[in-house]
Amino acid sequence: MLTPSDYTYFADRALDGMAGIVRELGDERANRRPGVPGANSPYALLTHCLGVIEYWAGHLVAGRPAERDRAAEFTASGPVAPLLDRTRAIQTTFAEDVRKADPAAPPRAVPPAEFEGPGRVHTQGAVLQHVFEELAQHHGQMQVLRDVILAETA
Repeated sequence: MLTPSDYTYFADRALDGMAGIVRELGDERANRRPGVPGANSPYALLTHCLGVIEYWAGHLVAGRPAERDRAAEFTASGPVAPLLDRTRAIQTTFAEDVRKADPAAPPRAVPPAEFEGPGRVHTQGAVLQHVFEELAQHHGQMQVLRDVILAETA
């Protein structure tokens, strides 16, 4: 069975990877959308992932109130430094939420259908698995975005 420490180790690898890409790209390029229809900026993807954590782990697992504007996450932009600070703060809270989770217990709320999560979420453990799913897929997506943005700006 996966321990909370093991889980956060792998989740942090994805978050640290995304934060590193945003840091590497800097303010201008991290906010750039590559010339691919429908592509997001790395800044927006990291913002989205933080929204995923705050909603899915913070609200559905830990039971904190949540107000989320999912659509705005994908249009977010701004300076990199505050986003990196926010990432570190959320990682700390997320690790505590994971430690306190009861994997077999039901989530503390039902996610809205427009949040495009899994078709069924029966346990807090499944909620946390969805969080990792999002982090891993968006980390890989951001690696490709970085490569395209660097090629376009070379």
